[in-house]
Amino acid sequence: MAELNTGDGGGKKGSKKVRSKKQNSKVDLTAMVDLAFLLITFFMLTTTLSKPQSMNLGLPDKDDETDTKVKVDENRTMTILLGDNNKLVRFVGLLATPVSGGAPKDFEYGKDGIRKELLSRKEAVLQYTGTKDKGMIVIIKPSKKSNYRNLVDILDEMAIVGVPTYAIVNEFTPEESKLIGGGAPDTATPTTEKTPNPQSN
Repeated sequence: MAELNTGDGGGKKGSKKVRSKKQNSKVDLTAMVDLAFLLITFFMLTTTLSKPQSMNLGLPDKDDETDTKVKVDENRTMTILLGDNNKLVRFVGLLATPVSGGAPKDFEYGKDGIRKELLSRKEAVLQYTGTKDKGMIVIIKPSKKSNYRNLVDILDEMAIVGVPTYAIVNEFTPEESKLIGGGAPDTATPTTEKTPNPQSN
């Protein structure tokens, strides 16, 4: 008959014991890699990327040479002049004949300055007209010495306050240039869409 040799040496003296080799414990990370890719894919598909913050600014056509003058109530218009060293002057109506409480006055940028004035003037115009369709009109006139930051700040104020109609105009009268301290550009066409100009009254 066949005989099975267990290799125990039969219990004889001097026999060597065979020790089993210890194997290192291993963790299978295949499932973790799959999970990581699933999480990455999930967050890529569900996360919204930051959108650029910009304002829509309508500009007139270069070939548009029509000069249509529209009369607007002086009580609805406010003109903001931007000068050097963050200087900001506003007047309501015409500069020669401002409306009550609308004489030229210096303001600071921010919520305690021009924003507060815009909010109060917007409310006054709403009470004057009685309808939201005929809201306040703001004419922004940056001078040569005003910087780009001033223009962006005042446009932000227009968006925050919710001014329905505003335009950027680079036409300065001699009186306005004197009021802002000079540095006004030469007479040129407006840089935005045609908007009622209080000077046309």
